[in-house]
Amino acid sequence: MNITVIGAGYVGLVTATALAKIGHQVICLDRDKKKIGMLKVGRVPIFEPDLETLVEQGITAGCLRFTTNGKEAFLSPDIILLAVGTPENADGSANLSAILGACQEIAESVRSRVIVGVKSTVPVGTNDKIEAFFEAQNSLVEVVSNPEFLSQGTAVRDTLHAKRIVIGTESEYAMARMMEMYAPFQQPMVTMTRRSAEMVKYASNDFLALKISFINDIANLCECVGADIDEVVAGMKFDERIGQQFLSPGIGYGGSCFPKDTKALHWLAEESGYTLRTIQAAIQVNEKQKFKLIQAARKDIAQLAGKKIAVLGLAFKPGTDDLREAPALPNIQYLLDSGAEVSVYDPVATENVALIFGKAIHYSKSIAECLTDVDACFIFTEWAEICEMDLALFKLMKDQNVYDGRNCFDLVDVERADFNYYSIGRKKIQRSRVR
Repeated sequence: MNITVIGAGYVGLVTATALAKIGHQVICLDRDKKKIGMLKVGRVPIFEPDLETLVEQGITAGCLRFTTNGKEAFLSPDIILLAVGTPENADGSANLSAILGACQEIAESVRSRVIVGVKSTVPVGTNDKIEAFFEAQNSLVEVVSNPEFLSQGTAVRDTLHAKRIVIGTESEYAMARMMEMYAPFQQPMVTMTRRSAEMVKYASNDFLALKISFINDIANLCECVGADIDEVVAGMKFDERIGQQFLSPGIGYGGSCFPKDTKALHWLAEESGYTLRTIQAAIQVNEKQKFKLIQAARKDIAQLAGKKIAVLGLAFKPGTDDLREAPALPNIQYLLDSGAEVSVYDPVATENVALIFGKAIHYSKSIAECLTDVDACFIFTEWAEICEMDLALFKLMKDQNVYDGRNCFDLVDVERADFNYYSIGRKKIQRSRVR
């Protein structure tokens, strides 16, 4: 098939390269000239494991092209996949301007029967409105809801080995063509109405966000009553009804999906006259959780002004350089506003952080450099390099106060290394003063 993917972000780029890998002719359209220029020579503008290799393979095989030219992209597509951003508005609702702009261009450009598969996350009912728009503008277009379920850091694997492909449409023809496109993946396909497909995406993401907020709430209570969250989780995960994924306590979720999608579904419910109290609670818990480390540090450090603080881990999760809703950012800003000197280290996200904070903070090239002569250390991302670090490096600190927002270290190892250590939902370790 000839496939056009609109949007060269995480979803669009991974989808385009994966479809090229299974033999389709794919052209990816994006208006960002710099981004497309990089992609044309096989360079990927985002950090995502294995993606650059996949892009290079697609270009070499002649199955994958990139363009900023709409005429080229809409020349003869069988299927168009919309993968543009739907950021949140100030009130928490989804901003659909990019979606609507792309639809207008499609309506003005296509001259043969085509299916538009909407991969972007949109409120329930949006695809019906898009179909109505095309019926009024261009009767050759049929609309399918085709939500994505990839995770940053594992996006290539999640696409090539998806647990399911959801296709929502009322058209048998569109359903058959979409299934034909995805058939070479040999993955389970779940078919339903458009509105149900739209809801599946929100319900899936919001359930995972709720699970994260729940275990963080329990971890906070563990600190109050003297239980250990690691032991609690160990006892919970054997129950198949609960499972063991998304039960890692920490300082909350971030990224491009969970924060936006919880707010969007909450907003949609309110607009529909219903209150999703569970999702409302998840949002509230997550917002408060972001500053758990600051709250702990303020009990130990009377005055942050003039203190030197190390921050390890900046991206919202390991395996990506994405900073959207990353807990590290508001915490760094709080430290700066409090008069602290901040040094940071992240394996891949440092350049993106520099675009935000500029010269206001110091950018370290290693964990050791970041820790040298500081008064406290905050850990916000559980990169393997951090979790596996030599704990003796904390001896480089002037005052060994470590606040771990991702529970990177075993408490036995911490006690042996002998430094002050606060983590989420576990007992606090106090450094021995006897040498």
